[in-house]
Amino acid sequence: MTTPTGARESYYERTGENRYKPTAHAGGAWNTAEQHFSPLAGVVVHEIDRHLAKRPGNLALVRISYDILGPIALDECEITVETLRPGRTIELLEAAVVIGGRPVVRTRAWLMASLDSASVADTPVGPLPAPDELTPWAMNEAWNGGYVSSIDVRRMPPPRKGRTAAWVSSLVDLVAGEPSSPLASYVALVDTANGIAVQQDPAAWMFPNLDLTIHLHRQPQGRWTGLDTTVTFGPTGQGLTSSVLHDINGPVGNAEQILTVRPLAHS
Repeated sequence: MTTPTGARESYYERTGENRYKPTAHAGGAWNTAEQHFSPLAGVVVHEIDRHLAKRPGNLALVRISYDILGPIALDECEITVETLRPGRTIELLEAAVVIGGRPVVRTRAWLMASLDSASVADTPVGPLPAPDELTPWAMNEAWNGGYVSSIDVRRMPPPRKGRTAAWVSSLVDLVAGEPSSPLASYVALVDTANGIAVQQDPAAWMFPNLDLTIHLHRQPQGRWTGLDTTVTFGPTGQGLTSSVLHDINGPVGNAEQILTVRPLAHS
């Protein structure tokens, strides 16, 4: 996606060594004055990539878990990354997102050495239909915000509330003027899952997620993030969005999001 001057648009602009300013494309679905968590999750991986590039290694990110500590203002953020558990074959990183001096997201990421296990690679999970086999869905008719308006969604007709599969892609760069890894670009779309298979009308009920945890058994490739998603609402105000994650070559892992489910008050 480009501006009228021909420049590529982005979700973030770098303002310092580890500081990022969100653009209007990062606007949230529940509140347009807040950031949608999806692109922020991607820019955290982008900063983790920069941290890992400072020394050699052959480690793959296999689990990343984000805890969302509160509202994430559409404002400049600082992202710091530190190594908690160094190692040649297994490593643990921790990242923090701070806005206005307040931590808003804490993240832990496990990395593992990449070895050759191709001879035993297998999964009972089948692939999704290709993106061009599914119908484009105007997600911004159901949701607000700059992020939702920036993405291309191809969704299967949901057989019932809380269950569908979709492909998501974006032509908006993650960070202006900087290449992003396939993993960072992929993760930047995963949090969309909570909006593709809703149980209730978001104009009547809120169900934002408090976290996002992603496990990967294979590193994703390509511009499409595939989400085979199930949303469950419990009887006491909690919910769960569970997704099998795909790229165009098949399944790559799983994602989980715990939800706070509550009715919206209307005057």
